[in-house]
Amino acid sequence: MTLTTTPAKQLDAFLAKFDPKIAKLIRSCRAALRKRFPTANEIVYDNYNFFVIGYCASERSSDCIVSLAANSKGVGLSFYYGATIPDPHKLLQGSGNQNRFIRLPGAATLSQPEVRDLIDDAVAQAKTPLPKTAKGHLIIKSISAKQRPRK
Repeated sequence: MTLTTTPAKQLDAFLAKFDPKIAKLIRSCRAALRKRFPTANEIVYDNYNFFVIGYCASERSSDCIVSLAANSKGVGLSFYYGATIPDPHKLLQGSGNQNRFIRLPGAATLSQPEVRDLIDDAVAQAKTPLPKTAKGHLIIKSISAKQRPRK
């Protein structure tokens, strides 16, 4: 990528690496999360294992509330501090000390009441609150030279 390439064009190039069905799912989930978090920064990591878009209150990944995480098998919604979120419906997967996730078969999953509750709880416990006004920015943070196949 050249220095004149915009973040939006870089994002399009990252998504072009995916099977069209997965790329479409990422786009639809991103649109739903952008609508839910209009003031959040979208921080993008195109890493070895996953392509990630984090929704953050600042430019720091530690201020991330949720992230879309995608690989060749599908898309998930990752909760950065998911281990401490109430999960009465037992939707959260993972067993690490911090992160939890749910799989997203479609963007409609994000509007299910149980999932909205998880997202609301993640927002409520965020160490840095989201700005009340302003528009979030798309920030490309990291691109790994070596990556697992996206298709």
